[in-house]
Amino acid sequence: MKILRDTLDKFEPLFTKGGKLEKLYPVYEAADTFLYTPGHRTASGPSVRDGIDLKRMMIMVVIALVPATLFGMWNVGFQHLRATQDWNLAPTAAPFFECLLYGAIKFIPVYAVTIVAGGTAEAIFSILRKHEINEGFLVTSLLFPLTLPPDIPLWQVAVGIIFGVVIGKEIFGGTGMNILNPALTARIFLYFAYPVDISGDRVWVSGSGSGEWIDGATGATPLAFFYSNGNAPEAMAAADSLSIGWFDAFMGWIPGSMGETSTLMCLLGAGILIFSKVGSWRIMAGCGLGMLAFTLLLNFVAFAAGLGADHYTAVSPAWHFVIGSFAFGSIFMATDPVSAAQTNTGRWIYGFMIGALTILVRVLNPAYPAGIMLAIVFMNVFAPLIDHYVMKANIRRREVRLGLQ
Repeated sequence: MKILRDTLDKFEPLFTKGGKLEKLYPVYEAADTFLYTPGHRTASGPSVRDGIDLKRMMIMVVIALVPATLFGMWNVGFQHLRATQDWNLAPTAAPFFECLLYGAIKFIPVYAVTIVAGGTAEAIFSILRKHEINEGFLVTSLLFPLTLPPDIPLWQVAVGIIFGVVIGKEIFGGTGMNILNPALTARIFLYFAYPVDISGDRVWVSGSGSGEWIDGATGATPLAFFYSNGNAPEAMAAADSLSIGWFDAFMGWIPGSMGETSTLMCLLGAGILIFSKVGSWRIMAGCGLGMLAFTLLLNFVAFAAGLGADHYTAVSPAWHFVIGSFAFGSIFMATDPVSAAQTNTGRWIYGFMIGALTILVRVLNPAYPAGIMLAIVFMNVFAPLIDHYVMKANIRRREVRLGLQ
């Protein structure tokens, strides 16, 4: 490592002020601070010192995403084997390394394109604006591929991540200034710009490309399947090719985006984020409470209207929790420290509204069955307003306590 440190120090004068490559300093600084602790210190003014900085915070999020990423690659291979060989193939009977290898072949190109296209866009803005390349892109570059289907065209990946970086972050001033989650902005852009490739029947399991088995996959995802047919998950037993149980959905042995299907892996990531105090448990809990409250309300309405237990308005909270990327969105997307609410009370409100709006979109507007991504972006816009009124309420209470009102 000393050789690497000496090499970086040797080339540093080329990138500093007056050097031949002065304009490319953000690129050098990004590589240097990614590998080592930043060498500069605060020169003046009061500062708060902590054991964690932006780089370590973002790396912790990446670590939390590792279980979902590895499982996602395995599941892509597993779904491929099911679609091409045997729909009744049990997860425990699937060859582990073969599935993982096939999934990696599908995932790595998407990830590489995301890094190159998004990283280039970020570097260009950093050079033009003369600011650092922030480590936030480490998280964005991993979150975005995990929200995509395995057969997404690579050119769409490039267009999507560039849109997310530029429109979702850089036009607001870069990391720390954006009001929208960049990865989610990129995903929503693709969702509306290329709906067939993102949510069509041919996307959600990856095949050999010959198309000989395509007729075996009759729906986009389990969530879209039962909503488009107006049935609760229990009714899916009638569809042999998508027959799943709650435990299958919880484990993630179902078709879907590459890293979003396994609630268990998302919960492992949540544990890492909460233990490291990087992710807000209040937002996660708020999402769960909002989902629970609105689902129970719809269940009551369905019962009162006599719609029957198999109607999609009667879907239980347990099912809503394990399908449609709810866990992935509420754990990794909603807790984005930049675009989420910052006050503790605001985080409860913010999370609760995301959970409630997710169910509202899923059930009352089945054209967009995922729900969670639209709910998060909508609440991203309102997060500053929530914090504003929470702080005003705190100030008012203090004034009353001190007799100033």
